Amino acid sequence: MGTGFWSRFQLAAWQELEGVTCVALYNRTRSKAEALAAEFGVPSVYDDPEALLRGERIDFVDVIAHVDVHSDLVHLAARHGVPAICQKPMAPDLETAERMVCACREAGIPLAIHENWRWQHPIQAVKRALDEGAVGKPFRAHIVYANSAPVFDNHPYLKELDRFILNDMGSHILDVARFLFGEARTVTCHTARVHPDIRGEDVATVMLHVGDVAQGMTVVCSLSYASRVEHDRFNETYVHVECERGAVALGPDYWVRVTTEAGTTARRCVLPRYPWVDPAYEVVQTSIVPCNAHLLHSLRSGRPAATSGEDNLRTMRLVSAAYESAERGCTVEIKESPQRH
Repeated sequence: MGTGFWSRFQLAAWQELEGVTCVALYNRTRSKAEALAAEFGVPSVYDDPEALLRGERIDFVDVIAHVDVHSDLVHLAARHGVPAICQKPMAPDLETAERMVCACREAGIPLAIHENWRWQHPIQAVKRALDEGAVGKPFRAHIVYANSAPVFDNHPYLKELDRFILNDMGSHILDVARFLFGEARTVTCHTARVHPDIRGEDVATVMLHVGDVAQGMTVVCSLSYASRVEHDRFNETYVHVECERGAVALGPDYWVRVTTEAGTTARRCVLPRYPWVDPAYEVVQTSIVPCNAHLLHSLRSGRPAATSGEDNLRTMRLVSAAYESAERGCTVEIKESPQRH
């Protein structure tokens, strides 16, 4: 559902998996759906999502449309009893996301969020290095996504968003923080707008306190599309984790370094090769395949996805709290939202 920029890479990634066939495409501009269907051999095209759900026998829908229509399409799938996968951010705000999760829960269907950033091979390598335990327990970390990429060239609508980088990239990076370190208790955030021709923020610094007050850790997430830096690599995320007995670092070109008392070992994370990947988006687009594989296993097994709608609400709460912190100039405590119906 949706045939914009990311849909061709999502379709190509599904085609890497056995036992998956895309049987229909929806797009409100039918000609765009027809062009993509011809390219990928998809037999049916619709410009009405209701007609698609009535006319096709499908196991799930994959929503890749603009964030403003995620909710409408997921609610529609819920009314038809069809499981849904939805792109991030799940919704433009926390309240809408909560209603989406509630609708799917009440319909008895799974909702999963296509949160692929944690499935990047370098991020997975950092997680393995931490889990192996040689460096001990983390006490401080810095996650950096900062570059000067012309992101507005492919996605001009981003210029018009009142809330930009925290919604767009913060949903990824804050989810990575949760994946690596667990749930945050408090959020403190500062934002800035450096590009003069956009409406929202293009720089954000978020500090999370993870764990209990006495034994927790600090995680700083730095986000920027206005940083012309030495290692100016679009889509690369850098991570530095300080631990009781050493450190783990993910640096430019996917090098992962583990330092202990015995010294430093370094290993470059080699990405898989797919002919359909755009080199400018390599680390992101290659992560779509393992993400899709996990979501497919979840649907087949009946077990919740690691990035279920329920789980992703926790990331959405961090994004919402970051905006609240920046607007009010204070630290915000994270609390579970009441169940909405």
